[in-house]
Amino acid sequence: MTDEFERRHGFPPGANQVRPADHDDQAAAKALDEVGLAPADLVTFYGRIGDLAWEDIGNGYFIDPVPDVLRRLEAHGAVDLGAVPEAGRGLVIGSNGGGLSYVTGPSGVVYRTRTASLDEPELDRVADDLRQFLERLEESLARFIANGEPGNL
Repeated sequence: MTDEFERRHGFPPGANQVRPADHDDQAAAKALDEVGLAPADLVTFYGRIGDLAWEDIGNGYFIDPVPDVLRRLEAHGAVDLGAVPEAGRGLVIGSNGGGLSYVTGPSGVVYRTRTASLDEPELDRVADDLRQFLERLEESLARFIANGEPGNL
């Protein structure tokens, strides 16, 4: 993606990486599991992947480091998924770089907020589980590499 980026866009690429989890990330993933709000596949993901930052795909795609997820949970509490009654409460796990957040709860469904506010958020379902969410991120990356269009996730 970065090979042709500067030629196409006229400026150098930002941070575009998938960072492997280190020991601190793995310990935080275990702590996240104990909270009881994260689906098992998210805990497994965070045991292997520290974070994802694709700054240059559209507005950007970010999966936050698990220590940040835990700090946000401690400071602001769980996100009320009240618009989706069966979902309960969830965690902000990332953003799209345009002010919208990605939220998931124990069911594993991934939602995107419609606004930047997490107070009584309006949510759109973007994936049935983390695997599908990651596949859609990968599809956005492939589209961006092919034609410069990131898609809408």
